[in-house]
Amino acid sequence: MPEQAARKGAGVELALAVWSRRKWLAILTFAAPFAVAMSLGMALPNIYQATATVLVDRQQVPESFVRPTVTSALETRLHTISQEILSRSRLEALITRFGLYPDFRKRVSAEEVIERMRGDIKLELKAVEARGQREATVAFAIKYVGSDPQTVAQVTNTLASFYIEENLKVRERQATGTAEFLKVQLEETKKRLDELERQVSEFKRRYLGELPQQMETNVATLERFHIQLRLNSDNQTRVMERRAALASQQADAGAVGGGPEEPQTRLVRLKQLMGELRAQFSEKYPDVVVLRAEIAALEQQLDEAKAEGKPAQPEPATPYARRLKEALSEIDAETRILKGEEKHLRASIAAYQARVDNVPRREQEFKEFSRDYESTRELYQSLLKRYGEAQIAESMEQRQKGEQFRILDPAVPAREPVARRVRFILMGVMLSLGLAAGAVVLAEQLDTSFHSVDDLRSFSRFPVLVSIPKIVAEVDVDRRRLRFRLAALAATAGLIALVGTSYFVAHGNEQLVWLLSRGSS
Repeated sequence: MPEQAARKGAGVELALAVWSRRKWLAILTFAAPFAVAMSLGMALPNIYQATATVLVDRQQVPESFVRPTVTSALETRLHTISQEILSRSRLEALITRFGLYPDFRKRVSAEEVIERMRGDIKLELKAVEARGQREATVAFAIKYVGSDPQTVAQVTNTLASFYIEENLKVRERQATGTAEFLKVQLEETKKRLDELERQVSEFKRRYLGELPQQMETNVATLERFHIQLRLNSDNQTRVMERRAALASQQADAGAVGGGPEEPQTRLVRLKQLMGELRAQFSEKYPDVVVLRAEIAALEQQLDEAKAEGKPAQPEPATPYARRLKEALSEIDAETRILKGEEKHLRASIAAYQARVDNVPRREQEFKEFSRDYESTRELYQSLLKRYGEAQIAESMEQRQKGEQFRILDPAVPAREPVARRVRFILMGVMLSLGLAAGAVVLAEQLDTSFHSVDDLRSFSRFPVLVSIPKIVAEVDVDRRRLRFRLAALAATAGLIALVGTSYFVAHGNEQLVWLLSRGSS
């Protein structure tokens, strides 16, 4: 405890000794920047700030009924709108309209004035955190600072109205652009679809009968033609057999009716022929019917001749022979018909067989057409649906039923200036204290003289034999007082000059306020 007290006392003595040696340096180093800061802080013009709060009203029509075409994030859209509002043309119009920065415009270029106004405008987003989702922006604040509270409020409200108008324009422009783009795409796709429909129709017309969907019909028709060909072949076989039989009968009939023949002999011959026909055909067969009638007529003739006692006269050619000749002519005609039908059937079979053989190739070609057609048709239906939705969304934006900005709290003229003067003075005090402390420390570091016996003892190993105090003569006191008065006068004059200069520079200097606010922000 005694050692700690001794160390504490030694530290206090050292601080007092340093203060005694460097107090005027510390005072002057502190006073100069402090006086400048006080002069600047008191002379700087007042700055006023106005704030307008804009609320984000969500889409009034549920998205399940009308899907909006403006899908960009609100923050991204606000950034885009801000770039539009903070453009050179917009800000120049505002500066001219409200007469902003009159003194500043006289000293600097138009680009610097516009850059200053951009710095005076602030946009702050206000978001809420939804459960399980990221933060959603529900409102934003527009802030503007200036020297006249009335003008600042008017400019802030004008900027808020710019955001509202530009948001409507952006949304309507995007909705219209989307609808127009989909319309162009829809028209191009419709032309492509019509061309594909024409090509498909032309393909079906050109290769009618060879299409994949006609395969079953072609196979069934081909089978039917084969059946008809087999029937035709069977019919030709039967006709040929019949013709052979008739030819044989004609030969027999020719032998019978080659010349005049006795009725009795003829009757025997006819009955023999009747037996042969009955063995092959039924009683209703035409030749059997004709021959039976002829036999009956011949028997009647013989009976009449026998009754009259006259011999029966031989007859030349018989109706049966003529009938056989006519039958052969009919069979030959039927044979020619069957031959023609066979030729037609074979040609049809060849044609349908070619169709069946060409179906795989046509199927591949048709698949390519169908694939392009179906994909184009699906694209057309999708574009048609999207175009309808885009038209509804465009109508919704034109009727201002989509997401909108609405001024919740308009800007009002500020009654008190922004508290930048107090902050600036406090910063000046802190800077002055730091400079004073730094000057004292630097002076002590650069000073190599001994100020006490202890300093000498700590430096040298030799013992100090005697300490002679400083002897001050009367003339030295007078000289010291004179130097002090001159130094005080010079310091006072310097401080007055610094205060006057800083006051002259800062008084009404809005540009300096703007620069200082940028440096401290």
